[in-house]
Amino acid sequence: MKTPKEVIELFLANTTNPEVMRPIINPDATYISLNFENAELQRILPWAGTHKGAQAFIDTFAGVNEFWTIQAFEVQDIFSEDEKVAVFGTFTYTSRTLNKQITSPFSILAKVKGEKIYHFMFMEDTFATTGSFRVTAAGKFQSNPNEPEFEL
Repeated sequence: MKTPKEVIELFLANTTNPEVMRPIINPDATYISLNFENAELQRILPWAGTHKGAQAFIDTFAGVNEFWTIQAFEVQDIFSEDEKVAVFGTFTYTSRTLNKQITSPFSILAKVKGEKIYHFMFMEDTFATTGSFRVTAAGKFQSNPNEPEFEL
């Protein structure tokens, strides 16, 4: 029997292979991609938000491969305790539309029971990843209450 850590390692090594992915994902699994729900972000990254079922996992990774060329996806640390698995690493992608390359850290919190993933939360630097599709300036910002607004 595979440990939760081994299941996640198998999953991450096969994100473009639905035949390997589907049997290790609970049919009712929850996939949280980048946030719980954000309509603006979903216009840029359609898989963003909370989704249910194995097909959501498959569609997410298919979308990532459609939108970007993946130069690197490197796990730096992976820890597990009981059914929980935490993964930390970096990836480098190049957007297929604008040929802009970005590198981002990522983190995953996964939960596995009975050799099946039932919860998967993936986080990344969405300002960087969405920036790989930016055609014009990002807009005006005013984050510091003691400073004037600025444009990126």
